[in-house]
Amino acid sequence: MLRIAYHPAYIHPLRTGHRFPMVKYELIPTQLLYEGVVSADCFFEPKLVDIPTIVLAHDERYVSQLIDLSLEAKMVRRIGFPLSQSLVDRERYILDGTIQASLYALEYGVAFNVAGGTHHAGRDFGEGFCLLNDQAVAATYLLDQKLATKILIIDLDVHQGNGTAHIFEGHANVFTFSMHGDKNFPFIKECSDLDIPLPDGMNDEAYLSLLEENLDKIFTVFTPDFAFYQAGVDILETDKLGKLKLTADGCRRRDEMVLNKCHQTGLPVQISMGGGYSEHIKDIVNAHVNTYKTAMDVFGF
Repeated sequence: MLRIAYHPAYIHPLRTGHRFPMVKYELIPTQLLYEGVVSADCFFEPKLVDIPTIVLAHDERYVSQLIDLSLEAKMVRRIGFPLSQSLVDRERYILDGTIQASLYALEYGVAFNVAGGTHHAGRDFGEGFCLLNDQAVAATYLLDQKLATKILIIDLDVHQGNGTAHIFEGHANVFTFSMHGDKNFPFIKECSDLDIPLPDGMNDEAYLSLLEENLDKIFTVFTPDFAFYQAGVDILETDKLGKLKLTADGCRRRDEMVLNKCHQTGLPVQISMGGGYSEHIKDIVNAHVNTYKTAMDVFGF
């Protein structure tokens, strides 16, 4: 059974914000159910992740200040959201959703979090609407529990996974791969194990060729036993912030390439949704729903 983390707290009051359309977290499950892609019993509700789990990946002082709502104003501005208890709780639900989805992926091959992909949060900072890094915390949890020994994080959001790179800098058991817009946010990049900066205006064929080449390269130098996939859909040509020119079919083929690679190598994979800022919400939701459909096809659900 395909397992999908979802919590009502994902739908935060800030959902109407121009740059962060949280309404998609409500519409993705609705669309999946409407199209009959999944049934209601595929969804599970995460809990608030505990503090010791968070600090496996994040600085204890930063986490304490976040939980106490005592972050300096400068850090709150860097995050981009007004800090509130509900916002912090939302992030903790997202973290637990990704951890639990990782455990389901070990059982079923692939599992999802409707939210997540909060890859701009580093070890001791939040940034770009990300307070805590869900896939980084889940990766450290799997390592800590000895449920995985070598983890690959595939980040194909249009923005570099700078926070993920920051957390795992010099970590021999985690390989971070980010393929992102060169001239896009964040403007000061961190160093992933493999960074592929992309020029503005890149189309389907050029993007997919480069992705295939670099996935092959990674799997020749690193032999993971678990993968995380940040499947942002802000690579679409309709995206207001992305600056790339991929079609919806190109985005679907991207997912197919990544997931086929994982399936063919027997690699369990957890998928978080990441970014998407197209003018029309249907373009965002349909692209995300295609990721679910592709995973179900590849993994035989």
